[in-house]
Amino acid sequence: MAAPFLAAIAAGAVAVLALPPFSYLTAVLVAWSALFLALRGRGVRTAFALGWMFGIAHFVVGLWWITESFMVEAETFGPLAMPAVIGLAALLSIFPALACAIFARLRAQNLVAAVAFAACWTGAEWLRGHVLTGFPWNLAGYALTDHAALRQIAALVGSYGSSFLTVLAGVLPAVAFSMCGRARVLPLAVLVGLLCVVWSFGALRLAGAEPGRTGVQVRIVQGNVAQQDKWDPAQRAEIVARYLDLSAQPGAPDLILWPETAYPGFLDEDLDAQSRLADTLPRDALLLAGVLDREADGAQTVYYNTIQAYSGGRGPVASYSKHHLVPFGEYVPFRRWLPFERIVESLGEIAPGPGPRTLALPGVPLVGAAICYEIIFPGHVTEDNVRPAWIFNATNDAWFGMSMGPEQHLASARMRAVEEGLPVVRAANTGISAVIDATGAVLARLDTAQTGIIDAPLPGASAATFYARFGDWTMLVLMMPFIGLCWLGREGSSGSDMRAQATTSWLMTFAGNRALAVVAGLMIGRSRGARHAFLGSRSRLEHYARLARPHHHVPLGAPRRMSVARRAGP
Repeated sequence: MAAPFLAAIAAGAVAVLALPPFSYLTAVLVAWSALFLALRGRGVRTAFALGWMFGIAHFVVGLWWITESFMVEAETFGPLAMPAVIGLAALLSIFPALACAIFARLRAQNLVAAVAFAACWTGAEWLRGHVLTGFPWNLAGYALTDHAALRQIAALVGSYGSSFLTVLAGVLPAVAFSMCGRARVLPLAVLVGLLCVVWSFGALRLAGAEPGRTGVQVRIVQGNVAQQDKWDPAQRAEIVARYLDLSAQPGAPDLILWPETAYPGFLDEDLDAQSRLADTLPRDALLLAGVLDREADGAQTVYYNTIQAYSGGRGPVASYSKHHLVPFGEYVPFRRWLPFERIVESLGEIAPGPGPRTLALPGVPLVGAAICYEIIFPGHVTEDNVRPAWIFNATNDAWFGMSMGPEQHLASARMRAVEEGLPVVRAANTGISAVIDATGAVLARLDTAQTGIIDAPLPGASAATFYARFGDWTMLVLMMPFIGLCWLGREGSSGSDMRAQATTSWLMTFAGNRALAVVAGLMIGRSRGARHAFLGSRSRLEHYARLARPHHHVPLGAPRRMSVARRAGP
């Protein structure tokens, strides 16, 4: 009985190797197939436990870098490092556990089981990205990040849709292993076909991608200030001088970018610092700087984590306040009941801003701002009403040292670029700073623990992607026909295999008719038409299912259990 649990633990650890910075595609096949085989024939409770063990191994290994943040003040927080990571992993593991339990309840077989597992897993990942503010870190679809053609599918179906396709591909070898004889060829053929379709879409998108130029030269400044020095009053003058010196290096940038909380104080209140900016920075250059801001609220002071724009040393001419805050880092949730303190040292607890915002700045294209953690949320990095021409991601990953955390954070930024069809320019305090084009390619970068600048042209945006226009609805459109297949193919009687085989004959017709009808309704903005497309599905399903059955015709609403003799009758 221990073997399935050991397999689930090993699979969870191996799955980390599929993600950046490793990005071994073979790990996708090994990890997901191993978990799929461990779940075969298990009850709901056992499947829940197996999914939870997979999650524990996956999140402990994949998020171990979080312990680095506790070591910045080791005397105070060091003893909490290991319990915190294990506790976080235990909570996050509830989502893969739910996915496995629901999959076991469906009792699907063969190819239908592969689709069911991928759908359950994707749904659980979507919940992980939204429940209690969400934490969509290391999504399964990020296995495609370092593979140029494969990651382009995110422009169509987003990162959650990419997860569905990745997990589906990952379990198909296990499906082939569980089948007999020539039947094993079918899932392997589906795997090859799936890879070909995804790769072909990506290759076509890359071939049609025009580099596009904005005519704007950007300079990213990576000050490389150690976290323990960042808020030390004795280090303040040296930190400011370092950023000014790097910003004033020879060149003619139109736009200078400083990382999150680069200025250790309140720049908008410091007229002397603003004067030094005017004297030091290149003439007519615009500065976007990560700084803290504050305002009085009665007897209290409210703090914000912001990006502020300064032109000619004057400002701020525009600002953006971070709205998606890090729990226990920038604020303590449920403070009334939880006796914890923040592990992030700053001037005060941070309040959230109003939400994503597009900034209109002099001399540069419209910019969407995302501070640190905000870049990890698919579909929530740009303002809905005004599409920017690029995204500025200011971050401070000094907390995580030389671990793989900054690489994983960079992977999220690259996937946002693909999803939105927008370049992402990333300024990080200790790295990794980067210029990323609209296809997710890294055009320039400064690695961790390096001090320096990046001078590069600002890449152009592509046309709004399908995902940028419709968000996570694209994932539902992708999954809808597969979910219908799983519903009809679930095991509730000895006739489940026959039902699964029958549904394959109408799957393609259903996918074409219903998905296109829904998409058309959404695209022309007629929600009623889209709703009718959904409501009309049942009659079509019943029609195709009847045509597919060579024997007794049973309406879809009829009882599912029947004797073998009756099912074989005329």
